[in-house]
Amino acid sequence: MKTLTLWIVVVAAVIGSGLSSAKPVIGQPAPSFSVADTRGNQVSLDDYAGKVVILEWTNHLCPFVEKHYASGNMQALQEKYTGEGVVWLSVISSAPGKQGHVSAQEADRLTTSRAAKPSRVLMDAAGTVGRLYAAKTTPHMYIIDSKGTLRYMGAIDSINSANVADIERATNYVEQGMTELLAGAVISKPVTRAYGCTVKY
Repeated sequence: MKTLTLWIVVVAAVIGSGLSSAKPVIGQPAPSFSVADTRGNQVSLDDYAGKVVILEWTNHLCPFVEKHYASGNMQALQEKYTGEGVVWLSVISSAPGKQGHVSAQEADRLTTSRAAKPSRVLMDAAGTVGRLYAAKTTPHMYIIDSKGTLRYMGAIDSINSANVADIERATNYVEQGMTELLAGAVISKPVTRAYGCTVKY
């Protein structure tokens, strides 16, 4: 009996380990999640069935994030796509005591002060959603189609730099991917190497 119990525990540990280390895969269903937004409301990916969703990992103290907000580049993308019915979820996965960790009220003040236009800001201080998506940097971007399938993950653009001047000459991978997706085409560059500050789990 002890041997059987031990075997069950080992198998469960192996299965659990495999699930926890699973990575998001392009062309497969995007990992489902439920997490509170800044207003304390639970937000689930399932809430947006039938809609295109963009996930943006953010940390206001990261110079790579600051580049895209100080220039208005991130806000312009948010406004453009939410105006087209796309759901934009900004995710803060910085742990308490780590760079970029903020309260819900501080997150809302940041949204207002930067004139940001996300649909919701998600408070992921435990890092659950970040790890589920293997988010490594801020920013780290994901596009999920209206069927809940992951279609893009990676960098916001093609130039690994914190210099605002580089935005204009970079290929914006999010914009490129969204243009292709909304036109009914396959995203030509579905995975890129994300750059920025490490997510502060």
